[in-house]
Amino acid sequence: MNTRPPDVEPPEPTRLREVVWHEPYPDVLLEGLPDDSPGPEAQYEAREAISLAFVTALQLLPPRQRAVLVLRNVLGFHAREVAHVLESSEESVTSALKRARASLQSRLPSPRDREPSPPPNSTVERETVDALTRAYESGDVDGVVTLLTHDVVLTTPLSPMQYEGRDVAARFLDAVVFRQRLAYRLVATRANGQPAFGVYVRDPRADVAHANGLLVLTLAGSRISAMTRFDNSELPRFGLPRTLPD
Repeated sequence: MNTRPPDVEPPEPTRLREVVWHEPYPDVLLEGLPDDSPGPEAQYEAREAISLAFVTALQLLPPRQRAVLVLRNVLGFHAREVAHVLESSEESVTSALKRARASLQSRLPSPRDREPSPPPNSTVERETVDALTRAYESGDVDGVVTLLTHDVVLTTPLSPMQYEGRDVAARFLDAVVFRQRLAYRLVATRANGQPAFGVYVRDPRADVAHANGLLVLTLAGSRISAMTRFDNSELPRFGLPRTLPD
């Protein structure tokens, strides 16, 4: 269980990032899309193309590069078709795609630098999600921290503050998330091909838990490499209520 003092000061953000607007996308809305990926590597790339990290980095590209990248890499159009859509030449499309890919590579972690995320609903993913749920709901901050990678990143969209590293994350969880011994309930869902939760705070004065936001996890193997928190406005899109009986 958590043995840290209850009055830990919130850490300073490790860096200030560019603020972009993006929303989590319920996996249930992706179920009707065809999956004709020819092999494991292509399937991995398809999952990465809808991940929060990819969507965030995508918004930082110039509009033309963003359009070319989505049409070519995500939707699978040929260069000739993209050139027709954008009223451009194939050479211009190819050049824009190269620049877009280079920009994304500089913003996204290299696959060589981290373990790949486990397949959706795999045993590894389920065990990690279950372990986080147990630790979170029991207020076991140390238990949550042991599930994080050494370079974990905590962010909230529309906030420039970013918290990087397991030690900083531990202080943030103590001082902000689990302050004053807040007790939580988690309701599992999925967003952008990643495990996610509706987060609810238990009300000690009544048998009810109030919505506290949506938490999306990015996994690297059996550990959590990123936690992204969205506010309550996202819950209805995932079929999640504002309150739960407790």
